[in-house]
Amino acid sequence: MPRVLRILNRLIIGGPAINATYLTKYMAPEFETMLVIGGKDSHEQDADHLSMDLGITPVEVPEMQRNISPINDGIAYRKIKRLIEKFRPDVVHTHAAKSGVIGRLAADACKVPVVVHTFHGHVFHSYFSKWKTNTFIQIERYLANHSSGIIAISESQKQELSQVYKICHEDKIKIIPLGLDLDKFQQHQDIKRAEFRHKYHIYDGDIAIGIIGRVVPVKNHSMFVAAAKKVLEQTSERVKFVVIGDGDMREQMEAEFREAGIDYAYYPQDNREATAICTSWQTDMDVVLAGLDIVALTSHNEGTPVSLIEAQAACRPVVSTNVGGVADVVMDNECGFITEKGNADIFAEALLQLINKPEMRSYFGQRGRTHVQNKYSYQRLVGDMSEYYYSLLDKKGVDYRKKIIRPNPSYLE
Repeated sequence: MPRVLRILNRLIIGGPAINATYLTKYMAPEFETMLVIGGKDSHEQDADHLSMDLGITPVEVPEMQRNISPINDGIAYRKIKRLIEKFRPDVVHTHAAKSGVIGRLAADACKVPVVVHTFHGHVFHSYFSKWKTNTFIQIERYLANHSSGIIAISESQKQELSQVYKICHEDKIKIIPLGLDLDKFQQHQDIKRAEFRHKYHIYDGDIAIGIIGRVVPVKNHSMFVAAAKKVLEQTSERVKFVVIGDGDMREQMEAEFREAGIDYAYYPQDNREATAICTSWQTDMDVVLAGLDIVALTSHNEGTPVSLIEAQAACRPVVSTNVGGVADVVMDNECGFITEKGNADIFAEALLQLINKPEMRSYFGQRGRTHVQNKYSYQRLVGDMSEYYYSLLDKKGVDYRKKIIRPNPSYLE
């Protein structure tokens, strides 16, 4: 039985946490996996429910945090190195940037047979200064050279990594899309819709447009507010705008709603009807999506946006900026609209089309459900990853499919 040490930056709401926990759970018993996680920032919503629901107990290295810290990063490196030495994995698989740096350096130092990294997104634009971004690119090139394989979660991401940023040759990159549990988004939708809309004072006849994710600069909630203002100026329909999530830019977003003249309420503190509300963090996304009519994404940069996959699984049309892997997830003019980045006017026009045409919302929703159902299941993810691990392990000259199970050391002592 091959052993996998899976390392994740932090267990917070989002695609990387879903991907890492599902692989940890569902690749067993074929692969024995230890999941290692870092510490989250204070404004981020943890995803402990994912590991608890799946019966997983991660090993936490709290010093492995998002911000760069020579002291904490050094401690995290040494702790992970010790875990590798005791667990003796056949594969170290890192997810996202910080864990990718620390985990791959430790794995390389310990001569782990196979080292794999998944780019769930990247920080090569819209995050940092040009100097810092170039530094990160150089680091990723070095680490890719010391990795057995690189995983991209979409074709467009592979092209960016290999051709735009030249992280490594395209032959070293394997495309393995995300895998999710999509069945729940199609079950008992009427009951869930009534529950969500009653809780947040969204009534029959209201068209609810939601944006899901962290309220941080890269998600560009300012454009969502600007588009909301333009929509309200051009329609007589009763439209509500729902922000699902939270973050350190929430206060700025709230000020922008007020400046736009849009009645706004932060639900955890102000439980009332309003044209725009922020629900803060939610975990039952099947309930949330049942209550919405349209799902928006205004980001400057994305990997493969889970919110858009789940929206389509729930039969909801989407409007998104054309960033990252969005075009791989959404069929433009079939499941929703993909607009140019940073253009609130065009974004508002796309929203207005869906607001004014209920038959279009229904058609796009049905097309979206069919589109994502088979492409993004966790069963497909597990099968793809298993084959990829074996292909890399086989290159080491050992048939790991028949490998004898080794004694289980007390690696958590």
